[in-house]
Amino acid sequence: MPVRGTRPVPAALPEPGARTRAPSRGTGVKEFRWQVRVYYEDTDAAGLVYHGNYLKFMERARTEWLRAMGYTHELLRERHGIVFVVSEANVRFVRPARMDDHLTVHVTLERAGGASLDFLQYIENESGGRICEATVRIACLDVETLRPRRLPGAIREELTNVC
Repeated sequence: MPVRGTRPVPAALPEPGARTRAPSRGTGVKEFRWQVRVYYEDTDAAGLVYHGNYLKFMERARTEWLRAMGYTHELLRERHGIVFVVSEANVRFVRPARMDDHLTVHVTLERAGGASLDFLQYIENESGGRICEATVRIACLDVETLRPRRLPGAIREELTNVC
C-alpha cells in the first residue's frame, strides 16, 4: 500500500516501453525512487557504467517524479509555456556500477524557488550501496524566449508543499 510522500519501488523492472499510471496531482511525492537496469550500451571499455550515463539515469528519474506529481514536460510546455533545463549539477561518484546491475535512483526535491528547483539525488545498487550522488538545479525557462521565468503559482505552491 502506498505511503504518502513516497512511491513504492516495484519488485521487478517494468517491461521496456511499459507505461505506468501516474497518480493525480496533489499526491505530494516527497522522495521518489526509480529503478534502472544497466545495459551493455551504458558501459565503457572497462565494463563500468560510463560517467555521463549516471546523469541520464537521474534525468529519467526526475522526469518520472514529475509524472508522479501529475505533470509531464509536454503539458508544462504546451499549457504553461515553460520548459525545465539543468542549470547546475554537482556529481560525486562513489563506486562503479556494472552491466546487468539493478540500480535505484532516488529523487528528493529540496527547494522550489521562484524560477528554479533544487534536487538531491543518489543512486544505489541492489544491496543498498551508494553508487553516485548529486545535487541538481533545474531552471524554469519561458518556452519562447528561453529566458528564466517564474514557476506558475499553483505549480510552485504544490511543489513547495513537497519540500
